[in-house]
Amino acid sequence: MPEKVIPLHMIPDKGSEILIINGKQYLQTNTAMFTFYKRSKGELSPYFLGLKEKKIYGAKCTNCGIIRVPPFMERCPDCEFAAMELMEMPDRGKLLHTPPITYFAHSLFQDMAPFGRGRVLLGESITALPILLYTTKGVLRPGIFKRDTPVKVIFRDERVGAPTDIFAVPMSELSEEQIGKNGLQESELDWTNPQEPQVKETAEGHKALDKALIGLSKLSDGVKTSARAQHDLAGWRRVIRVNTSGGSFGIMIEDGRLEISAGENYSPDFIIVCEDPGLFTEWVEYRESLTNAIISAKLWISKNSEFKTIFKLDRVPRSLKRT
Repeated sequence: MPEKVIPLHMIPDKGSEILIINGKQYLQTNTAMFTFYKRSKGELSPYFLGLKEKKIYGAKCTNCGIIRVPPFMERCPDCEFAAMELMEMPDRGKLLHTPPITYFAHSLFQDMAPFGRGRVLLGESITALPILLYTTKGVLRPGIFKRDTPVKVIFRDERVGAPTDIFAVPMSELSEEQIGKNGLQESELDWTNPQEPQVKETAEGHKALDKALIGLSKLSDGVKTSARAQHDLAGWRRVIRVNTSGGSFGIMIEDGRLEISAGENYSPDFIIVCEDPGLFTEWVEYRESLTNAIISAKLWISKNSEFKTIFKLDRVPRSLKRT
C-alpha cells in the first residue's frame, strides 16, 4: 500500500470516550480539521529532481560567475538579470554558523529530532544551503557543530524530492573513502558504534547510586498506581542500561510499566552514561530533567533516535507529582 500523507496510525476512530482525571469524568470526542493540497516546486524543480538523483545543484551567473545554492534565481540581480546556469555542486563544505538544535519538534519533524538546523557553504557559493545536521556518535548536543565545522552532505536512502532528502554529518566522523564518495547514503554510515564515555567507579559514586536506586524503586512503585504515568509509557517497550560512577543498573519500559534492575545482566536497546548517579535522585524528585542533562552534557545516550524515550521518561515524575 502506498504511504499516505496522514499515517493511518494517526487517524483516530470515530466516536467518543470517557477520560478519568483526578477522579473526575470528562467526555472526549474525536473529530478532524484538515486540508489536502498539491504544491508545485516550480522553477526550483531541477534542484529537487537532482536530490532524487543524489545530486546538489547550484546556479552560476553567465556574466559575473557568482554561484548561489540552492538555485533560487534564474537571473542574476547584480548583472542586469543575466541568465544563470545550473551546475552540480560538491557535497562537502563548512558550516556558516553555529547551529541551533531542535529537541522538541512538531509532528512533521518529531521522528527526526533531535537535529541541528544549519547552513552549509558548498564550493564557491555565496549563499548557504539550509540543512539538517546529525551525529553518528550518539545523541546530538551543543558543541559538536560549530562555525566552520567541515561537513559532508548525506542522501537519504528513500528520496522524494524534498529538503529532508539530505542531511549533513561532521567529516571527522567519516573515513577517507566515505568523504571521497559522491552520493553517500545514510545506510552507508555506521550508526551502531558511538563513542561511549568511560566512567570510573568511585566509593562516592556507589553511595550516590544506592540512594538513587531507592528513589527509582519508589518511582517504579508509583507508576503502578498512577493511570497518568502509565499513559506516559503506554505502547512503549525499551530496555536501557545506565552506566554511572556507582555501577550499572537497568531501566525497563514495558507498555505502561517501569521496572528498575540493579546490575547489567541484560541486552539493552540503548545505553545511558551519567557519571553522577545523584542526577537520577534529582530526576525522581522532579528537580532535574533527563532532557536538560543531555543538553548540558551531564548525560549521554548511545542513539540519537532514542531521545523520544528520554522525553517519555521525563513525563513520569511530572505525572506522579500531579497525581
